[in-house]
Amino acid sequence: MKKLLLAALFAPLAACATLPAPADVSVDPARLSRHVQMLASDEFEGRGPATAGEQKTLAYLIQQFQAVGAEPGGDLVGGQRTWTQDVPLGRFEIEGLPVTTVTVGGQTLNLRQGDDIAIRAAQTNVDAVALKDAPLVFLGYGVRAPERNWDDYKGQDLRGKVGIVLINDPDFETGQGDFGGKAMTWYGRWPYKYEEAAKQGLAGLIIVHETAPASYGWATVKNSNTNTQFDIVRQDPRAFHTDMEAWIQHDVAADILRRAGYDYETLKKAAQSRDFQPVPLNAAFSTAFKTDHSVIVSKNVVARLTGASRPDEYVIHTAHWDHIGVGLPDAKGDTIYNGAVDNGTGTAALLELARVYAAEPRTDRTVVFLAVTAEEKGLLGSEYYAANPLYPLEKTVAVLNTDALAPVGPARDFGISGQTELTLKDDLIRFGALHDRTFSPDPRPEAGSFYRSDHFSFAKRGVPAISFGGGRDLVNGGTAAGKAWADRYTSTMYHQPADEWSPDWDFSGMVADVNLLHELGRDLANSTRWPQWGEGSEFKAVRDASAAMRR
Repeated sequence: MKKLLLAALFAPLAACATLPAPADVSVDPARLSRHVQMLASDEFEGRGPATAGEQKTLAYLIQQFQAVGAEPGGDLVGGQRTWTQDVPLGRFEIEGLPVTTVTVGGQTLNLRQGDDIAIRAAQTNVDAVALKDAPLVFLGYGVRAPERNWDDYKGQDLRGKVGIVLINDPDFETGQGDFGGKAMTWYGRWPYKYEEAAKQGLAGLIIVHETAPASYGWATVKNSNTNTQFDIVRQDPRAFHTDMEAWIQHDVAADILRRAGYDYETLKKAAQSRDFQPVPLNAAFSTAFKTDHSVIVSKNVVARLTGASRPDEYVIHTAHWDHIGVGLPDAKGDTIYNGAVDNGTGTAALLELARVYAAEPRTDRTVVFLAVTAEEKGLLGSEYYAANPLYPLEKTVAVLNTDALAPVGPARDFGISGQTELTLKDDLIRFGALHDRTFSPDPRPEAGSFYRSDHFSFAKRGVPAISFGGGRDLVNGGTAAGKAWADRYTSTMYHQPADEWSPDWDFSGMVADVNLLHELGRDLANSTRWPQWGEGSEFKAVRDASAAMRR
């Protein structure tokens, strides 16, 4: 990898990078580019939580918020707000490499960490995991959904066993059924599957990777799951995790099933029916590894601009500052996962939003700029904030999230992650129309994007929340060019060391995106209205329960 030479911008950080004062307060593409370049430099080491990269990132963000005149909005210490919110996290790391085998059909197969299987560090506070000849059982999609009359477990005693399950929902292959067709539900997401396995008493759970239903390739799985893992600190971690959680390559899983006397595609078809029964595989799984575990404190960075007339009502702009950090080397030997697009771009947008808001007259409501940690570890920074809000969720007007904006020039359209109905989306469409930009539904609802960004931590608690997405109908090249860039990014850059800043990137489209979010946010911050969830939304009831607090 060609290392970015940023000494002129960076050294030392305490003296760095208050960007030159602008001639006006318009969103500046050069500033966006320089923020991304800085945050995604090798000096920031991939912005992993609980690393030196975190400290550099926090210092940079705080400096930038201070420079534009924002106020600290974090934890109260001695009656004064600080710039950060402490986020205690469990930190879990495998020591060395797991030794993993499957015995089937009279043969013992060795599974290589990172190549055949991706075993996650145990998050149950154990020092070591040692499974010896644990029976393997195929559990379909690993879903238990009583409201859909669906149970892949069928009440079987699974203690001491290791399950193998498919990623996504039972509807994914056909596009029809009880789980909304192609659009992924929460039951299709990997965190749900691991948690349900823990509830069922399994000793471990292995998810079979396939690129289409997972929505990303094996490189993403390997890089995200073989490095340091984090979780919020839990009183009973075994209620959420088994000791052994892993992904396995499709071809490896299919070979194991074949040796056990089963056809992979036949079992997958059977799993698409509510009549599916668990299938013992007459195969034994063994693994042994040690886990180093500790509790660390990461940080959310919080800035605000206090409202002029209704300061106790809040519009929150969010982005996650973290990325994967340092991990396994790619084919070029690069170990730094720079995270330029994901989420250097969203963090740069947050900084520009703060600068533009701060240069304008104060809004009626308070505007909060929240840069959260550990998104890549499971939305943990936003989850901690939403569980321990600095500002009441009942009085939070809306959350507008930016995550992985595309530096590919202007687009005729825009979107949001996932599918949901709420008046906040209607407001966004209204402001987009003023700029001749149209709303495009999520092109890949099967990817479950709604559950994969930080706005979800707020949405599930009832706060109207969206994660903004730049469009794919590019002014230069149309939808073909937009899709080509997105496909290339997903396959060659997403959660890989190749996600690096480039001087060739075109930030003019991001300027339009940030302007649109600013217009919407400022309108909300100067209004008296409260966005609402649409009828039938799973988040409407919890929001409605606190309606009296917003009168």
